[in-house]
Formats: sequence, structure tokens, C-alpha cells
Amino acid sequence: MSDRLSRFALRNLLLRAIESPDPQRLQQALDWLFGFVRPQRRAILQVVGLSLLASMLVLLQPWLTKLLIDDGLLAKDYAMLVQLALIMIAVGVFSSALAGVNRYLHTRLSARVLFSLRDDVYGHLLKLAPSFFAQRRTGDILSRLDGDVAQIQRFAVDSLFSALSSVLGLVGALVLMVSLSWQLSLIVALLIPLEVLWLRWMRRKVERQSRSLRERSADLSSFLVETLPATKFIQASGQQQREQQRLGQLNEQYLGDLLKLQITEFFTQAVPGTLTSISRAGAFLIGGYWVIEGSWQLGALIAFSTYLGMAVGPVQSLLGLYVAVQRMTVSLERVMELRLAPQAVAEVPEPQPLPEQGGCLQLESVNFSWQNARGVMPLLNNVSVTVPAGYRVALSGPSGSGKTTLIDLLQRHYDPQQGRILLDGIDLRQTSLAQLRQRIAVVSQDIVLFRGTLADNLRYAAPHASDEQLQQVINQAQLDRLVAQLPQGLDTALGERGQQLSGGQRQRIAIARALLQQPQILVMDEATSAVDETTEQAIIQAVDALFADRTRILISHRASSWRDADLHLQLSDGALRTHVQTARDNKGEH
Repeated sequence: MSDRLSRFALRNLLLRAIESPDPQRLQQALDWLFGFVRPQRRAILQVVGLSLLASMLVLLQPWLTKLLIDDGLLAKDYAMLVQLALIMIAVGVFSSALAGVNRYLHTRLSARVLFSLRDDVYGHLLKLAPSFFAQRRTGDILSRLDGDVAQIQRFAVDSLFSALSSVLGLVGALVLMVSLSWQLSLIVALLIPLEVLWLRWMRRKVERQSRSLRERSADLSSFLVETLPATKFIQASGQQQREQQRLGQLNEQYLGDLLKLQITEFFTQAVPGTLTSISRAGAFLIGGYWVIEGSWQLGALIAFSTYLGMAVGPVQSLLGLYVAVQRMTVSLERVMELRLAPQAVAEVPEPQPLPEQGGCLQLESVNFSWQNARGVMPLLNNVSVTVPAGYRVALSGPSGSGKTTLIDLLQRHYDPQQGRILLDGIDLRQTSLAQLRQRIAVVSQDIVLFRGTLADNLRYAAPHASDEQLQQVINQAQLDRLVAQLPQGLDTALGERGQQLSGGQRQRIAIARALLQQPQILVMDEATSAVDETTEQAIIQAVDALFADRTRILISHRASSWRDADLHLQLSDGALRTHVQTARDNKGEH
């Protein structure tokens, strides 16, 4: 119950501090955030307990100093002086050890929350349709996934623990200050309202400039993500200086916004700092007069001044937390834009299993269109066709006619807006996404290779494949020569996107990877567009030999690739025209 009450109180405090124009969405964002903090209750209690003990030890030091001066030095009691000095040494050693343990636990807690937040957002991104990424800059997504998530984590753990320590230090310092002199303690009571009013006035400036700075950071990330993979093209075009100038302009814009934010934050903290200096000076003047008059002890004045600093510091930290809330809000809103992006397709609660063998595709009155700035763009209009299992299908059509979109529908990156698609008689919307995509392998024009080893890349879609299965597909895809040429064979790292490999080598790796996946349907999406017709025919013959009993869909602009296809599908203006080739074997006509 106390845990729920504390979360409720903290959430309400944040809602008041942030003043969002959409409180319901902010409530949703905070619930999402604290959903990752809540499982760490045990670790939080450990850090809270150690923080409480550390605060008590910090508060003890000035009181020991007071006793050392008043009861040791001024009283000329050397035995007391030695005793207090030994106590101060013991407290210092214990405080150092305690700080080390607390730092270790705090770092571990912060990392767990950060990784949980990032994993959740990344996991959601992996469920989104390709159109989401086509409409967003990769650098902006990286900026949100890295910088903004880290900003949220720092607030959720670091800032709130700092606030807790500040509250403990403030309460303890105030109690001890009042015990030393309630009159001088009134200085803090006058100081706090002035600082609150000042920080409230500066809040909107910090929030606005923080948002601008995050956007400039995203611009830089997007520039680097866009240009670094295209270095060869930039060099070939002789545009190195141009790109350096673009980077310089982006750097200047980022620096300008950074300096604006620094100036704003400087004045945000400078005014409270000035008020603090005035208050401490006032305490020394009044307390010093009392010491000179003999109505107060020197040790008490020094202790009070120290506690005043301890009280003002937490006050500034707590008021600085108010500014941190505004900066966190900017990052939270940016991350929630990713987290709340809708999925194009959803998993069915109880999926129907697909048969182990098959590959028969049926499209029944399928309609699909894109919505863009120019309006609705229909791609598929009442398309119906049946592709029997084991057929080789040629799919052609002009650029932008919807060929790749059709393949995306087969893999359920999207669902038809009308009609349905069946695989072996089962509606794709009733199947498991993972099982469906395991049954359909796509070898595209842009072959994806990762930084890992050749073996890792081959096993990517079938991570549990055995070494024997791996060696079998290497032989079938004629990768033996490549493996022999690599310095560490299958354990050779391919580097960034496998750029040191030729186009033909990458194609053979993609084919071997598809073989290892053991799909029912293989799609070659413009996979041979970068090679000549002779090489293309060799690749197609190899695919026919390796996937003879599987359904094969070849997407190409070349008429030569349609040769010997069992079925030729021509997509244009939303319509799918069917051309049945001369029957081969005993398949008959369709």
C-alpha cells in the first residue's frame, strides 16, 4: 500500500511540475516509465538505505567539528581532542567505504533501468512496418533511442535519488540548524520562496531550448548515418568539401543552441547561488557579532554556517530538479512518439499452425493502397490469383506498381485493406508472424549482411542449424571457394555490411541463408538486377535446382527472367494480369 501511495504521490508531483497540454498522454508516459522502475524495488530500497546512512554521516561531521573546537580546543582538553579526532577519522573511513558500495549499487540499478527502457523501445520498433522507417530519418530514431532514453533514465534514477538525498540532507540540516539557532534559521525560510519564483519563471525557456538542442543532435546523427555509408560515392563525385561544409553548418547550429541553453541554465542557477552567498554572509555577520559579544560559541557558528551550506545545497538541487523535469519531459515526449507508433499488423491470440509441406498461395479480392500527401495511391485493386505449390512464378511490372508491396503483404508487414491472402488454405491473419516469415524467405536486391562472422550471417534466420546443415548449404550454394579464401573460414568477420565482398558473393550468401531457413516460398526481389543476363540465368538455374520443390517468385524487369516460368504475373495500375506459360512436367495449365 505504501509503495502504491508513494508512486501516486510522485506521479502527481510530476504532473504538476510538467504542466503538459495533454495530461492523459503524460499520465500514460509516466506509467510506462515507472513500469521499469517498479521491478527494481529491492535495489532501490538498498540504495535508499545506504543513502540515508550516508546522509547521517555527512550531517555528523560538522557537529563533530563543533565539539572539537568548543570542547577540545577552546576548553584546552587534549584527551577530548584526541578522542574526537579518532572518531572523525573512523567516520571518514566508513563514509568512503559506504560511498563506494553505494556507487556500485547505484550504477547497477541505473544500467538495469536504462537497458530495460531501451530494450522495450527497440522491441517495439522491430514490430513496426517498413513504411514507418521510410518516413523517418534513421539518425533521428538513433538520437531518441540513445540520447533521449538515457536522459529519461538519468531522471528516473539519478535525479530522483539525488532528490531523495537532498531531502534527507535538507531535513537533517534544518533540524540541526534550529537546534543551534532558530533565529538564524529564518534566513533559509526567506530564501526558498524567492528561488522557487525564479525557477518557475525560467522553466519554459529551459524546456524550449532543450527541445531545440535534441533536434539539432538528431540532425547530426542523421547526417552521419546518411553520409558515412556513401563515402565511396561522395569521393567519386568530388563532394568531400561540400559534405564537410554541411557538417560544419550542422555543428554551428548545434553549438549555437547548446550555448543558448548553457546561458539560460547559468542564469537559472546563478540567481539562487547569489541569494545563497548573501544568506551565508548574513549568517556570518549576525552570528559573528554574537560570538564577539560572547553570547554564542565559535564552534556553534562554524557548525551553523556548514549546516546552512548543507541546507542551501539541497534546496538548489531540489529546485534544479524542477528544471531537470522539463528537460526529461522533452525526451519523454520524443521517446513516446516511437513507443506509441501503431503496429501495422497484430499477432492473433491463438494462431493456426501452418503445414510442414506446401506453399500454395491464394489472393482473394485483395485491395491495398497508400495514403500520402497527394492523397490515396491504389496499388492493388481487387487482385485475385492462385499459385500452386512448387510453381516458379515471374512477377513483373513498372517501378512503383506495387511488386515489393505485394511481397510485404505475403510476409504480413501489412494486411490487405480488403480481401485476404491464404497460404495452404490458411488466412495469413490467423497464423503466427514468426512461423509465417520463417516459411517465406526473401532474397532482395539490397542483401543485408551484419558485422558478425560468415557463419553468423548464414545462420541468421536459422540460429539453431547444425554444423552439418551449414556445410551442406555451403556446398549447395557453391560457397566453398569463398570459405577457402577467407583467412578464418566460416569464423571470418564480414565487417560493416560485408562491403569487402563482391555482389556475386553476397548473393550466394543470401541464397545459402535462404536454403538454411528451409522456406516453403522463396522470393527473389530484383536479386539479379546487378548482374548481366548470363550470370542471371546461372543464378536462376541454381535457384531452380536448389529449390525445385518450393514455390519460387522471381521479381524482375528483364524478360529473360520470365523464361520457363510456370506462371507470369504482370502488375500494372493496380491490376494483376496472369499469363500461363507452356506447361512443364505434369503440372498442367492454370
